Amino acid sequence: MKKTNFIVLLSSFLLLVSCLGIKDVRYLQPNENLQLNSEGLIPYENIPKYRITKYDVLKLNVITTPKGDAAQFYSSLNVQQGASGGDFYFTGLNVDDEGFIYVLGMGKIKAEGRTTTEIAAEIQQKVNENFMPEKAEARVFLEGIRYSFVTDVNGKNFTKTATRNTLSIMEAIAENGGLDRQIDRKNIIVYRRFPEGIKKAQIDITREDIQNSPYFWVQNGDMYVFNTRPRSFYGFGKEPIQTLTTGVSLLTTVLSIYLLFTRF
Repeated sequence: MKKTNFIVLLSSFLLLVSCLGIKDVRYLQPNENLQLNSEGLIPYENIPKYRITKYDVLKLNVITTPKGDAAQFYSSLNVQQGASGGDFYFTGLNVDDEGFIYVLGMGKIKAEGRTTTEIAAEIQQKVNENFMPEKAEARVFLEGIRYSFVTDVNGKNFTKTATRNTLSIMEAIAENGGLDRQIDRKNIIVYRRFPEGIKKAQIDITREDIQNSPYFWVQNGDMYVFNTRPRSFYGFGKEPIQTLTTGVSLLTTVLSIYLLFTRF
């Protein structure tokens, strides 16, 4: 009888420690390390400036007057024109393996390692040199923030493009239906592209001070790897009823083995 009680207690203990706690699944829990500015706000200064890398795709928009010399020039190149008659779009500008883009009428322009603002400034300078100053404006954009979610949960792997200038990891998670309970929110791996190469980082989205991290903000080309907790593979750490069912099965198996051996 004492052995049976011991086995029951041991099995109960294993069941309890295998259950997920609130701190394992709640997002952005209060943390004393969260940094606020003098007005009590979380500052935006940690949003990193994205620098173009090889194989990015850019879009150039040249805004000019419908009858200006710049408009006549771009019309002769058969560039896609906007409805207003003064907007010209260069889409699909691929950054080649040497870090350059090619723009009709301007030639090759260095893009790798620069921001879209810096690239636009150089193009604007070329526009001003060739046409009447202040009669045309150049704007450069990424075609969106392209990111990937990778996990071992079926049906949860994908690559998407967000058509906005900024996107947080929490917004990306929310837009894609949230995370399953078995995902380890404290150990999310981020692979981020830089002009020099790819950097690996680990983030914990259960802590609200993650909002001070540059990895809180999704960058173009980011890949997020969501790992399943090891115990979830055995039925623990999911929904409460699943954990209870697994625990009962474990207890039944242990008792059956014990009774089998005690008969001999």
